[in-house]
Amino acid sequence: MLKIEFGATQDVVVVKGRLDAAQAAVAQAFLDGASGSVTLDCRSLEYISSAGLGVLLKTQKRLKAGAGKLRLTGVSPAIHDIFGYAGFDHIFEIEPAN
Repeated sequence: MLKIEFGATQDVVVVKGRLDAAQAAVAQAFLDGASGSVTLDCRSLEYISSAGLGVLLKTQKRLKAGAGKLRLTGVSPAIHDIFGYAGFDHIFEIEPAN
């Protein structure tokens, strides 16, 4: 199950649960409504699949084309490892969870 919503402001998106193939279309549709520089709060992200990584990559490319970016915060060690294995730690600004 995935829950994705704007945080206190429109430049923060909070993602909770699993971002996998079953939820990728929902996440992409939501993130397609974001613009500028966006912070994705991943404190409650439990799992991300390759389909979820694809959603984030597509969103990053779209935002960069408009002089924005996608920044990830609160990334757990397990999720951070996934980004590292995929080489995404060189694509995104990632702030690990404390």
